[in-house]
Order: sequence, then C-alpha cells, then structure tokens
Amino acid sequence: MSTHKIIMIAIIAISLAAITTVASASSKNASPADGFDIHIMAPHAMPDGSVAGPFHHYCKGIEGGKILQCLLFKSTDPEARLVEIEYFIAKDIVRENVSLYTWNRHYHDHAEEVATGRVQILDLPEAEAKALAEAAGKTDGILFHLWQDGDVVPTGEVTYPTAISHKFREK
Repeated sequence: MSTHKIIMIAIIAISLAAITTVASASSKNASPADGFDIHIMAPHAMPDGSVAGPFHHYCKGIEGGKILQCLLFKSTDPEARLVEIEYFIAKDIVRENVSLYTWNRHYHDHAEEVATGRVQILDLPEAEAKALAEAAGKTDGILFHLWQDGDVVPTGEVTYPTAISHKFREK
C-alpha cells in the first residue's frame, strides 16, 4: 500500500473518530441525575436526639422551583456514601397535604433552621447565597436517613432526622 493511501486512511479514521466523539457527546440525553449543583451544608438532629453532620447537600430544583431535592453526604469526597435525601417543599404545598401530626414528626421549617446560622450555602457568590437562603425559608423540609452510622451496608432501616432548631407546630 502506498504512503499516500496510508495517510488518507489515517485521516479518514481520525475524522470518523472525531465525528463519533462529537456525536456521542452531543447525543447524551439529559437525565434526572443532572443538575445537583446547589451545595448546602448543615447539621441535623437525629431521632435519638444526637447531632450529626454537618451534611453536604447537593440539590436541584424541580416542579418549577416548588421543590428542591437534595442528595446528602457526610463529606465532599467523590467516593462519599449517599446517606440521606432531603426535600425542600413550598410550605403551602406541605401544609395543605400533610397532617399536623406527620409534620411535627417528620418535617421542619427551613425559616427556623436558616435563622440559626447553622446552614451554609457554599460555592455561590454572597448575594446569590442570601437569595437562596431567603427562598429556602419559604419551604418545609423532610429528611430520610438511609445509611445508618456503623452499618457496613444500608439495611433498609430509614430514620427521619430533622433540623436542630425543630419546633412543633400547633396549627
């Protein structure tokens, strides 16, 4: 085979590889895992009364911003275990759809939690962090602790931590 043919085949191969790479990158479909880039850090009150954390919350808004869903880790290590999930839900939605009994057992008012100063919004300019904290104050939160301390693997036991500042509502 001539040198000219070898060069042409190499150019065609490189071109096809480049086209395939660009096509696969641009054809990546959006997924529910995309967008968890709001970084919040806060400790939690565990069901036994102990304080744990702080937990790193990686969140994204859904449902037109009425809900913020968060994946919670004990550290920022890329290999950190997913240990909790939290939902920030507009107060009017929660309070119209959850009994007072359930709210007092499992939910907490983010306005109360933010006011304690224990919540840190990371990786954003100060003005954006302040606006996000104000928006969070208009939500109630519910936490699901999925991987209990000391367990080698998740056992299926789910507990419901809350904010350290949790106060029971009367109405």
